[in-house]
Order: sequence, then structure tokens, then C-alpha cells
Amino acid sequence: MISNIDISNAMTIKLDNELPKMPKFIEGIRRAPKREFTLNKFETELALKNALRYIPEEFHEKLAPEFLDELLTRGRIYGYRFRPEGNIKGKSIDEYKGKCIEGKAFQVMIDNNLDFDIALYPYELVTYGETGQVCQNWMQYRLIKKYLEELTVDQTLVIQSGHPVGLFKSHPNAPRVIITNALMIGMFDNQENFNRAMALGVANYGQMTAGGWMYIGPQGIVHGTYSTILNAGRLMLGVPQDGDLRGKLFVTSGLGGMSGAQGKAVEISNGVGIIAEVDYSRIQTRYNQGWVSKITNSCEEAFKIAKDYMEKEEPCAIAYHGNIVDLLEYAVNNDIKIDLLSDQTSCHAVYDGGYCPQGLTFEERTNLLGKDKSKFKELVDNTLRHHFELIKELTKKGTYFFDYGNSFMKAVYDAGVKEIAKNGVDERDGFIFPSYVEDILGPQLFDFGYGPFRWVCLSGSEEDLLKTDKAAMDCIDPDRRYQDRDNYIWIRDAHKNKLVVGTKARILYQDAMGRTRIALKFNEMVRKGEIGPVMLGRDHHDVSGTDSPFRETSNIKDGSNIMADMATHCFAGNAARGMSLIALHNGGGVGIGKAINGGFGMVLDGSQRVDDILRLAMPWDVMGGVARRAWARNQNSITTSIEYNEMNKGTDHITLPYIASNELVKSIVEKAFEK
Repeated sequence: MISNIDISNAMTIKLDNELPKMPKFIEGIRRAPKREFTLNKFETELALKNALRYIPEEFHEKLAPEFLDELLTRGRIYGYRFRPEGNIKGKSIDEYKGKCIEGKAFQVMIDNNLDFDIALYPYELVTYGETGQVCQNWMQYRLIKKYLEELTVDQTLVIQSGHPVGLFKSHPNAPRVIITNALMIGMFDNQENFNRAMALGVANYGQMTAGGWMYIGPQGIVHGTYSTILNAGRLMLGVPQDGDLRGKLFVTSGLGGMSGAQGKAVEISNGVGIIAEVDYSRIQTRYNQGWVSKITNSCEEAFKIAKDYMEKEEPCAIAYHGNIVDLLEYAVNNDIKIDLLSDQTSCHAVYDGGYCPQGLTFEERTNLLGKDKSKFKELVDNTLRHHFELIKELTKKGTYFFDYGNSFMKAVYDAGVKEIAKNGVDERDGFIFPSYVEDILGPQLFDFGYGPFRWVCLSGSEEDLLKTDKAAMDCIDPDRRYQDRDNYIWIRDAHKNKLVVGTKARILYQDAMGRTRIALKFNEMVRKGEIGPVMLGRDHHDVSGTDSPFRETSNIKDGSNIMADMATHCFAGNAARGMSLIALHNGGGVGIGKAINGGFGMVLDGSQRVDDILRLAMPWDVMGGVARRAWARNQNSITTSIEYNEMNKGTDHITLPYIASNELVKSIVEKAFEK
């Protein structure tokens, strides 16, 4: 029989053989609500055994009751004792220990994701989206850090749902880290089994970039929201291609980790926005950042301020402290015109606190969530149904409503509203209101290859960030397409708009060739000593990163929107080409079982090796998605793929679809069904 002493002696990388003191919890820092706990007696014992696997045996007797208390009171074992004291911040890469640049770079990214200024629930390792965690518990956090300190250029660290499986010999051109999160067998890939797996400590909800350590704060969604509402105005409100949203009103909800970007995006677009939020602490955070300009708890005052600024054609973001349903009720009852309408509450976690029932304060919501889950669920469903009726009334009066990919329409459907389904029966054909990808971001950006490319200056230097902004701007031709002009203006004004929260990071929507040019330019700057090392990445909410029929692939109409081949190949292809980090997640902003997304991180160290990887990997990472969209007969993707084939003769080649006549197919099928 192997003893725990034998096991301890067999490991050189492990938690310290000394129990840390319980850290103090700082008042005013948001805490996650109690998670659903449905484990039986046997499963509860299993959860404790699973958590104690990280701990030397001599501490089991002390920690077992502590872990059980966390499980029963919080619904999860977080291992609070192992959390470092105070705030965790992404420091300069030079302040971290490590045997390779990538090992130190990933420590910067992990700590940035847990910064009090960035993380939604930092004590529970939740970065954003109500449930998106860096890893499951603080034992994993400490152990991952130890592994990253030992990682060399000849090894790869494997992370499975937050658990560091170990280091394995590889080579310098292999990924330094491979991450997967919550990849469940199809038969068990549902919310019930996922909640059980989370409570047992065997699954981690990585969202899209939290569990892949690539979240850079809410500025990423600022750019996405800016592009979305600007193009919505052009497509639906008659705004010219070189125009903006001055004089237009955008109403939405949510000021959290992702949704907090909405006010800033509205003001950059020169529009007026009212953003409802029930949690005043989130409003205060955005106001202190300068991301909302006005605060009110009155519906009447919110619309009055909006009217004043619309008439002046000046930008203004107004935070309404209250429920979005109350705000929309007021608009309907007082016949107020809303130009653009959306929602960005965390409806992928609608019964876990992501959506607040009408009539409850935020504090009452949290209390009811912990005490009476079934009553909470009933109130959520009632509010969702009423929310839907109000949206219908507003759209009849000319409002353009779009789902912001937060699973809002799916939540309404699950609340019993079958009429929201396009076919009136199920979700297979989508919903009666479009996803923002379906009508806006998909055809206008993703089909051309434009998506959320981003970078972090690992030195932590403001000067480095300004130099990369300038270099990126120099790589863009604003006269090529209106998308390039929008992006040129975005990066030109990025510093002025004060977008950074946390470490020195930037986002810039770019296509395949644009990303490659910028990446190579940055690596050259590192090589010449003009800037310190840089981490490249992207939101997995991108052209090719994610298979999600309710969001990223909602504008793919050939039936393949329910397939996960693209995200999986994106992950595998980036591994084969040598990206520094690759990640594959189940879920995202639409919830568990509703998406598979793959992403990457690439450390620029100035070497020729990195240049070679960039030339191979960057075009693949984007064009794999464009190719899939072209095969679905998306016109702009076909055009982009034709151009790509011409530019890359002899090296790359994309299969293109022959287009069947709608009339021909329809007539043949109609004749067949008549028989």
C-alpha cells in the first residue's frame, strides 16, 4: 500500500508543508452568492476527498471541517485559507520568478484576472460573467504558480478544469501551456451534471477568457459594443457609414465585468445610453472609472437627461440604479422612443444571480437566492416573461432590439415563452429577435475576418502601451474599408478614452493580415529593445474561436451552427503551429453546453522563432473561421476567401461553395412534397 509519505516524496512541485493563516476578507469587495448545492452524503464525502488531494495528510483533520463548511455555506470548496492576503495584481513580468519568459508571462495574466479592480468576485476566483473562474480553488492557484515558476522551454504544463495535471517534456516550438475547461461528455453536458461536477471539484467554468488567463478587463467588450451599436445604427437607423450615433438613444442593462463597457462604448460612439443596474457597487465602480457620466434612481430623470443630451447631440452614459424591466415599463407607459435596445445581464447564469427579478433589491435578490432557490426561480421566470412583452411593445413602435449574446432569449424560452422561438416550437432555428452576431457583427465584421485581437505590455509600462498603440495605428490603412476607418479611429483615441483597467492592455478589431502585420511589428520592437515583452491574445468571441449557435455562429445558416468542429480545430491548429498557450472551453456567455470555444496566448520575446510562429499561426487562427463561414455560403466570407486564395497561391487554399439557385431547389422540393 502506497502511503501519503511515499506520494509526497515522489513530488518536487507541491504545496508547502506549512498551513497558511486564514487571510482577512476586505470589506466592500463583492462576494459570490451561494452556489447551488445538491450533493448527497456520499457525494459530499467525495467532494471533501477531492479537495484534500492537494493537502499534506497532516493537515487533513484541520481542513476537512473547514472545507465542509465552505461547501455547505458557499456551495463550493474555494480553499480560502490558501488565498494570498490582500489584493492580487498583475505586476511587471520582471517581478515574477520563472525559468522561461512564458512561465512568468502567464503569472502576470493570472494575477491580473484576480485584481480587485477587474474580478467580479475575487475571493471566489470569478473574473467576470457571474461564474467565469480562473480556476476552481486557491490550492490550484498556488500550485499552478509553482508549476509556472519551474516551467522551461522544453516542457508543457497541462491544465484540466483548473487542475495542474503536470509538466511534460516537449520542445521550444510546442505550447508552454494547454488548458481545457468543463469539456463534458455529450450525454452529461447539461446544467444539472455541471453543477454537480463543480461542487465535486472536477469542473471549472472558464467562461471564454477567465479560465484561459487572457481576460484584459472590460475594454475588450467596449470595442465590441462600440462596433456593434455603431453598425446597428448604420444598418437599422440610417446612420451613414462615416457617421456616428449622435442624437440616438441606446437602452440596455448591466454594468458588471463585461456589461460595464456599455456606457463607455456609447459615449465613444457619440450616442446617449441608459444602462440599468441593480447592484449599486457596480455603478459606483463605472462612475469612478469615468465609464458612466450620470447616476439616477428615477426612470423619469433618466429619460429626461437622455432627451437633453440627444437634443444637444452630445454623448452621455446614464446609469439607472434599478431594474431594466421598470425602466422599459416606464418607456412603454409614457410612449418614449428608444432607438436601440439590448440586454447584457448574465442570463447564461439566470438562476444563479445573473438576472434580478422585478420588485427585489439587489440585497433581497442575494438573500432569496441563498434561502429559497425555487421561489427565486419562479420570480425570475415571471420577470423574464414580462421583460419579453415589453420588448415586443417597443419593437412595434420602431425600436431595434438585438440579443447581446448573453443567452437572454434562451432564458426567455426556458421561462416558458415558446413564441420567442423562430419556429414556435424549439430553439433549433433560433429566435424571433436577432443575435447581434446574426445581423450585425457576423456579416459586417466576422465574415471579413475582423475580430477582437488584443495585447498586454508585460513590462507594465504606460510608455510601452503608447508605443504599441502608435505601431498598430501605423499598420492600418483607414481608406481601405469603413471597418478599417472605425478601427483606426478606435486605436487613435484609445489612450484619450482611458480604457485600461488592470494591467497595460489594448484591444483592436483586426482581420487576419492586419493581426499578422501588427504582431510581427511588435516582435520586431521587442527585438530592437524599443519595448518590453508582449502577450498577444484575443477574445474567444471571434471569427473562428467559438462554435455557438446562439451567438458567434448564429449567422451560419447551413445547419452546421450546432457543430463544434471549428473551435476544436482552432485549438489543435494553434497547438501544431506553436502558440504559447492554447485553451478550449465548454460554455461562455451563453452558458454550459451551449458553446465550445478555443483561444490562444502568444508571448512575443523578439526572437526569430516567434516571427516564424506568427506567420504560420495568426492567419490560420482567423482564416479557419472565415473558411467555415464561406462554406456556409456567407457572401462576405466567400469574397474574403477568394482574395485569400489569390494572395496565397501555392501555400494555402480554401474550399469554396458552388451556390445553388433558391428557385431551382424550392421548385424541385415542392414538386416532391406534392407527390
